[in-house]
Amino acid sequence: MKGMGMMPEHRRKPMSEINVVPYIDVMLVLLVIFMVTAPMLTQGVKVDLPETTSEPIQQDKDVESITVSVDSNGAYYLEVGENSSDPMALEDVREQVAKILSQRTNSEVLVRGDEFVDYGVMVRLMAELQAAGASGIGLITDAPQDRP
Repeated sequence: MKGMGMMPEHRRKPMSEINVVPYIDVMLVLLVIFMVTAPMLTQGVKVDLPETTSEPIQQDKDVESITVSVDSNGAYYLEVGENSSDPMALEDVREQVAKILSQRTNSEVLVRGDEFVDYGVMVRLMAELQAAGASGIGLITDAPQDRP
């Protein structure tokens, strides 16, 4: 039983420092996740709503406009200059507009929608026109009628 009380006991001292390296790793991973998901959260079409009646669109005489109309039943019509089309599907509208814009880059695209058309139909139409290559889309409206 030699050395029972003579050897000094080596006890560990309690660690008073916090290791922050794992927390930095977690913080960086969360930062990357938020940076990737933030643009996905704000997907939509930006529309500036006028506070009063809107001004008429100034059209150049040299630029031929492409007008896409939607009636109350959700049928699409394509008007190029003075020529009007029969009712067509949304995919056909996108193909025709893409063909026209590939030939004439200075054509402007205008959308005319019936008053009773669902909002989602108009958003899908504008998304398809954007996919066809339309950089800017104008909305055609009627002047407000003064009601007694």
